[in-house]
Amino acid sequence: MKKGVFCTAALSFLLALFLTGCAEVVQMGTAVGEGMGKISKEDREAIDRMAKQTAKAARPMTEQEEYYVGRAVAATILGRYRLYSNERLTAYVNSIGQALALASDRSYIFGGYDFAILDTEEANALACPGGMIFITRGMLKKAQNEDQLAAILAHEVAHVNHKDGLASIQKSRWVEALSILGSETARKLGGAEMTKLVSLFEGSVDDVAKTLLVNGYSREQEMEADLGALAFLNRLGYSPYGLTDSLEKMAREQTGGSKQGIFATHPGMNQRLASSKSAIAKNQWPRKDDPARYRRFRELAG
Repeated sequence: MKKGVFCTAALSFLLALFLTGCAEVVQMGTAVGEGMGKISKEDREAIDRMAKQTAKAARPMTEQEEYYVGRAVAATILGRYRLYSNERLTAYVNSIGQALALASDRSYIFGGYDFAILDTEEANALACPGGMIFITRGMLKKAQNEDQLAAILAHEVAHVNHKDGLASIQKSRWVEALSILGSETARKLGGAEMTKLVSLFEGSVDDVAKTLLVNGYSREQEMEADLGALAFLNRLGYSPYGLTDSLEKMAREQTGGSKQGIFATHPGMNQRLASSKSAIAKNQWPRKDDPARYRRFRELAG
């Protein structure tokens, strides 16, 4: 077999390994290839460099990267809505949200969780990657008690847990960004490379923001977030019925023709309601009433 033909076949095989992130396996293969005289030292070094770079590009986003993307998404949202200036109510929402975050499957993340209120009558709740969660004044008004408020926040915490926002980013965009960062010239990025990297980052942020504000998550993602929320609520001692009570009310409004805010980006409220009721019945979770929570809610958010 000619060396050129061997190199082509080897490169095809090694490329398949690149895509699985097996840089170490590739290096073993190139070492054997060089030892047998099938590839040159220069070919081996070039393939090994490509393996390392591609492995970096194929890796998932780190928590630090998730945090910075999420903060940029939050900045985009705050370019559309302003924060609600009510320190007492914001502290109350944060106290519930932080407790739910601790009861979640990703209790500790880089930068931690933050909860804030958007000053708009539009009913919505938004979870940015990395733990920045917004709820609007309009959505707060839809909650009739603390259990329902906790359910809304728990649903958004579940989206962060499941990294649903990151799933909105075009894979090709992220791989290209990591390819630039993982290259040998990353330390000496020129103007063109830096401009491209900034463009890729901004595009990733736009992908997530568009999902949150325009397109919404898939029905499957919403149902999975509901199931996560039910588990978090039960662990913390809240009534899982806070979620189904909220969904029941919103399903009636959606059936009645409401199309703004959460109704535009969260389709299928009736299906989500049925799924959540089924999960509660399967787990035999009881309805939990707490007069102290009712009083606290009426005092701070009622």
